[in-house]
Amino acid sequence: MFTGIKDKVVVVTGGAGLLGKEFCQAIVTNGAIAIMAERELSVAKKAVEVLGMERVIPAQIDITDINSIQELITAISEKFGKIDALINSAYPRNKNYGKHFFEVTYDDFCENVGLNLGGYFLTSQQFAKFFCEQGYGNIINLASIYGVVAPRFQIYNNTPMTTPVEYAAIKSGLIHLTKYMAKYFKGKNIRVNTISLGGIEDKQPESFLKAYKEYCLNKGMLNARDISGTVLYLLSDLSEFVNGQNIVVDDGFTL
Repeated sequence: MFTGIKDKVVVVTGGAGLLGKEFCQAIVTNGAIAIMAERELSVAKKAVEVLGMERVIPAQIDITDINSIQELITAISEKFGKIDALINSAYPRNKNYGKHFFEVTYDDFCENVGLNLGGYFLTSQQFAKFFCEQGYGNIINLASIYGVVAPRFQIYNNTPMTTPVEYAAIKSGLIHLTKYMAKYFKGKNIRVNTISLGGIEDKQPESFLKAYKEYCLNKGMLNARDISGTVLYLLSDLSEFVNGQNIVVDDGFTL
């Protein structure tokens, strides 16, 4: 069990997703309380029921709606008397997301960047206001290796897959937004860090998995649990003076 996590209250946006659900489970296993926040409350409730963990609490949030964010902050802070940390792991996008570069329209590009990077900004802004009043806080943003390096497009050969251009713009922007916020909150006792993930295995074609692994040092594609240790570290008191950093977890893919 990690030092200094017990009884912390942690809000996880996108909490019922592939990553968020694993984070919630790890948080509770280490003695803290996880608020599984999703745009649709029914989705969070169903995921909580499947997990069967009493200290995972379902909640509703729309990260692009200031009223929704403020309502969640008020509800959780009144219920528990505090909020220790926010993990931004939601992944909002429109129906056209994921197209190849020349097929992406200006409107879709702007909408997807706004939904995701804009949503992370708005959620962080509103939680940071609360953290300033509280006297401390912790924000962890989920970025990507493709916010660190240019995509290795060759690994997508012979598949319909690609790295969306919006994704690269969002994740690289998020890494710098994290540094901006960490510096802006100087003296406020608010930490802001980013985890840049390598690829997460999720039923991709075998040819892609094999090509991806060629650039890694041991495992290749990771799973959600492989990221949880870094999340727990950043939530814990062991990382008290880690601030404004981008921690890459990718099995050496970016080397």
